[in-house]
Order: sequence, then C-alpha cells, then structure tokens
Amino acid sequence: MAYLRVPQAAEYIGVSKSLLDKLRCYGGGPAYAKLGTSVIYNTDDLDAWVAARRIEPANDNVKERRAAA
Repeated sequence: MAYLRVPQAAEYIGVSKSLLDKLRCYGGGPAYAKLGTSVIYNTDDLDAWVAARRIEPANDNVKERRAAA
C-alpha cells in the first residue's frame, strides 16, 4: 500500500488531475485523505475505484450483430 498525491494518483489510474479535482468536489471519485492542505490517495482505494467501474463486454450482443449482418 502506498500513498500518492493528486498528480501521481491521476497518472496511476490514467485520468487527468482536473478530473480527480472535480470528483473530489462533486462526488463519485475514489476515497482520499486530507493532511492539512494536501490531498493523498491510497493505491488500494484507487485500484478498488477503477475495478468498480469495470465493464464486461456483452459478447451475446456481438454474436447477434454478426449473425444479422
């Protein structure tokens, strides 16, 4: 487990720093901690947040589209 500041956390999960900033303000982002004015992210929390957004491809739909073509 490691802790990352905002720019490093954004790079770690492949999003922009501004997106993380917006998610902190409006909600929906990964868990974070504030140490004074510094914001840090736990890599385990970042991994869990990304995993929760994982989407399985709908293979049945692909087969149906191919059969219709």
